[in-house]
Amino acid sequence: MKNIFSKEDSNDFINRINQLNYDSKAVWGKMSVDQMLAHCNVTYEMVYDDIHPKPNGFIKFILKVLVKSSVVNDNPYPRNSKTAQQFLIKGNRNFETEKTRLIGYINRTQELGENYFEGKESHSFGRLTAKEWNNMFAKHLDHHLSQFGV
Repeated sequence: MKNIFSKEDSNDFINRINQLNYDSKAVWGKMSVDQMLAHCNVTYEMVYDDIHPKPNGFIKFILKVLVKSSVVNDNPYPRNSKTAQQFLIKGNRNFETEKTRLIGYINRTQELGENYFEGKESHSFGRLTAKEWNNMFAKHLDHHLSQFGV
């Protein structure tokens, strides 16, 4: 598993993102490249921006019990797996804007580092370790960059 808190690994993700262009095609799945970038930004929006409603207590409990382990473990996501409603991107997005936002989020996360994320509250899963945050960020990025062949 790549370490999103490592400058080298973060730069590797950024280099892969920079290989994309506005007409890159997915190897699998239905998203366009601009939608994929916007989709990847949602994870970071939930950390840095207050634009997504937090789940109520019951839903958060269900997410912690049924979903959390598959999101924060070391196992890669399977192709075409289901995603939460707030991660569904409808319509076209500006490729350059979404790409710039994602690179900015990756850099910000790397600069804040592991200590910032150790025990930090997740939007959906409660407190996570830095390792769980890393797994969530890194495997999501790897999954979707692989989806687009980079």
